[in-house]
Amino acid sequence: MTSTAPEIAQPAGRETILVRGVKKYFGPTRALDGASFSARAGEIHAIVGGNGCGKSTMAKVVSGILPVDSGTVSILGETPSTPAESRALGISTVYQEVLVADESSVVDNIFMGSDRLFSKTLSQERKVARAAELMEELSGEPVDPHALVGTLPLGLKQWITIARALLSEPRILILDESSAALDFDSTERLFARMRALRDRGTTILIVTHRIAELVRISDRATVFRDGRDVGVLEKEDITEKNLLRLMTGEDRSAGHANAQAPQPKTSERAMKARKLAVWPNSKPFDFDLRRGEVVGIAGLDGQGQDAFVRVLAGVMGASQGLVQVAARDGTWQPVRNLPEAVANKVAYVSGDRKREGIFASLSIFENMVMPLYREKKRGGILGFIDRGTLSTLFKREAENLLIKFGVKEDRITSLSGGNQQKVLIGRGFAMRPDVIILNDPARGIDVGAKTELYRHLRAYAEEGRAVIYLSSEIEEFLGFATRVIVFRDGAPFDAFDGRSLEPKRVLEAMFGQTGGEGLKAAYGLRPGALQAAGASAGAVAVQSDGPRVRVDVPAEIRPQPASAAPVQAGSVAHAVPAERFANDPSPARAKTTPTVKPIRIVEFGENGARIEGGRT
Repeated sequence: MTSTAPEIAQPAGRETILVRGVKKYFGPTRALDGASFSARAGEIHAIVGGNGCGKSTMAKVVSGILPVDSGTVSILGETPSTPAESRALGISTVYQEVLVADESSVVDNIFMGSDRLFSKTLSQERKVARAAELMEELSGEPVDPHALVGTLPLGLKQWITIARALLSEPRILILDESSAALDFDSTERLFARMRALRDRGTTILIVTHRIAELVRISDRATVFRDGRDVGVLEKEDITEKNLLRLMTGEDRSAGHANAQAPQPKTSERAMKARKLAVWPNSKPFDFDLRRGEVVGIAGLDGQGQDAFVRVLAGVMGASQGLVQVAARDGTWQPVRNLPEAVANKVAYVSGDRKREGIFASLSIFENMVMPLYREKKRGGILGFIDRGTLSTLFKREAENLLIKFGVKEDRITSLSGGNQQKVLIGRGFAMRPDVIILNDPARGIDVGAKTELYRHLRAYAEEGRAVIYLSSEIEEFLGFATRVIVFRDGAPFDAFDGRSLEPKRVLEAMFGQTGGEGLKAAYGLRPGALQAAGASAGAVAVQSDGPRVRVDVPAEIRPQPASAAPVQAGSVAHAVPAERFANDPSPARAKTTPTVKPIRIVEFGENGARIEGGRT
């Protein structure tokens, strides 16, 4: 691989980024108001703060994208004024938006901008090989370098942008909310790569709202509030409590975790699905949603939970089965597409605001209230839009979600990414639905806005409405979700009671290491109607990494019980696929007991430090 950055040794601890008194204005909006910070070679430095505090603006200043109105910026002793100058200095940036060309291949996206005008750095064969190697190393799975990017999930698109930034072996790597589209496993791989780069002397600047992540990964953190730096924390002082105190000016660290998960006051259902299959080859299941509950949906990236919430919201069709919602007249109405969902008071909020949320050419006001134009009108057949009523609705939701903006007529692209996401959430609330379905809505919004979002959703549920909330962060469900359903292989794998939720157990279920008993309990798929075990004589429960099945096995070839073949203490039995019994009549294979598959669970303390030893 050929590096385009100058090969200059980076002495450990040398200041590579020095910003002093920088101001940046966008019309009347003060994005940066005298902000300062510095970062060193061989460190991971976090920039933290609420939405609209100037974090992403500072990242763009360091990247050479935005010129400053006043103040000084020194990057490796230079002041880059264009992205090209920054790239020549050895600066690579992964932006908050997933910037890919959907119509181009993976390899073309990764090497975009790497070639000169009249020459190429690598042959096409080397590019293909390097792209395949880099994507498998980063994503943990083989990725076809010739695949069109538009056909890939959001997580792989994010890896493409990261791979593009790593090609040049940067001396300074800037990650602006780069883990927002990644699941837990992918984030761990990203962290491992960041630590390796840091140990080689690279300066890594990370902008993130995931406080639990930056507590673990950061060597230093600069906290921003209202366009100014309000404190710098060293490694030993980077705790959730200290970060929240500086970010908000008050201690809000325990409010959400100590809240009580909402519980329905009635068994009345708001939505149901029967024999639903989200994929052609996934296991069908039934699902009930009661009025007054918040159902959390979790799973590793690509396990079907995203498809499930889209099917419930009418955004995509089910492979099998039917979704119905309880109408206000007491009848059950089908939800097969988006118009039927909207007509029956089902609202959907996407976390992918660029592709599925904002209208970039319209104003902040229009983006929030446009779905209400037909409902809020006057003048009879003339159909004038009732802007007065809509303005009142806009003001209410903007205040509830703490949206920071200049004037509501500004384009939505004038807002920070987190504030754009708040507008989309406000749009969902403004529609006053009976069921609101949120697909990772808190991606990119600050802790204060998250707290307000949880509070509003709880209040919404207490009014007799229902909430379905998909999240890639397990911590979001604590004290918030009535129950949590974990998806795996396109179907529910296990479920947990929100009143006694243990993040470790949810994580184990995401990796297929729980028994699935929660699906049969009162907090499973059909609350209050326990599913019969349905075990026939001689049936053997077989656990797999996918949905649990039951297989009738003749007694003479049945696996030995646990008492006859003890499993090593502290281990987890490996999955035994049903096909092993059904398709392989070999006596030697049939009499084999399940093998042992040890897993290691890595634990971290409150300060983010790894607890040595772990458990197996």
